[in-house]
Amino acid sequence: MINTIKQALENSFSYSEYRNEVTSLIAEGKSTGHTQTEDLLKYSELNETRMNRLEKTIQILDGVQHKLQNLEKNYIWLVLSEGWCGDAAQIVPVIHKMAAALDKIDLRIALRDDNDALMQQFLTNGGKAIPKLIIIESATLEVLSDWGPRPQGAKQLILDYKAAHGVVDETAKIELQKWYLHDKGISIQNEIVELHERVLA
Repeated sequence: MINTIKQALENSFSYSEYRNEVTSLIAEGKSTGHTQTEDLLKYSELNETRMNRLEKTIQILDGVQHKLQNLEKNYIWLVLSEGWCGDAAQIVPVIHKMAAALDKIDLRIALRDDNDALMQQFLTNGGKAIPKLIIIESATLEVLSDWGPRPQGAKQLILDYKAAHGVVDETAKIELQKWYLHDKGISIQNEIVELHERVLA
């Protein structure tokens, strides 16, 4: 596992580098990832707008910031993501704001399709669902825990919709985006901090 982590970290981006990579590819008419379609490009463009908005509006909760400041060790937060992923566009800016709140967390972002060996270790119900946050102790590169691809409320919304309609269609995706809009990143912050607290307990 450590060799897989090392390789992914070597291939990873800082948050600003990730944003620049996605933007540069869009300018070339491309999305991140090994598959290129008009839909993926459209989603990437839409996600650019979402991320720009979230970077300006997301506020880290005082309680969350206080708990982060009490971390004693240094950690790497390694996130598997892609520019076309709607969930990633809603979640990664929140993770970025949390990591930027103190110097004990180094946020790195690795593209899912370029790091399949790592993705295979963190499947969700057998699928390559993203984003996936992997919490790593910096000194040892030991994986302590992981989180994702969605906060619990968003996960439940999709489960309920699929149970009622049999599919996850465009209407479901719109409802999911509304959920993120109303939640304002609060569930993401609380769930990740609670995960950290369980790891350290």
